[in-house]
Amino acid sequence: MQIKLKGIVAEDFCQYKKACMFIIFPYCTFKCDKEYGKPVCQNSDLANMSCIVLPTEYIVNKYLSNDITHSIVFGGLEPFDSTEMIDLISAFREKTEDDIVIYTGYNKEEISDQLEQLKQFPNIIVKFGRYKPDQEGHIDSVLGIRLANKEQYAERLS
Repeated sequence: MQIKLKGIVAEDFCQYKKACMFIIFPYCTFKCDKEYGKPVCQNSDLANMSCIVLPTEYIVNKYLSNDITHSIVFGGLEPFDSTEMIDLISAFREKTEDDIVIYTGYNKEEISDQLEQLKQFPNIIVKFGRYKPDQEGHIDSVLGIRLANKEQYAERLS
């Protein structure tokens, strides 16, 4: 299977408390902008980048061949807006049970059906909540990193 992405960062040290492979998803409804009433998305430049298409096997093997990374982070625009997200998780789970962190701007109740589907996989963490500018950030205890505002938080699903 192939997946459309904006890119991959093979080694990232900012997205999670463990070194990760950062997978940049290509789609978003820009719900944060709509809710705030003006453009606020800190990732909006990604929308103008061209996409790449990669085999899931290539992505998984690239991750497994790196001794530095010990987690996978899905982010970029909105992973939950990509139909291939579950397929990519399945491909990773065939080879590793390392943490998979999914950054989403959705609130928990907006994606409850998708969250139920994710519970079949071990070691899934989801960061919830819209980006709101000019708010006080906080260190999230699950992710071990600073998030932009108090409405954003991470939770281990499984």
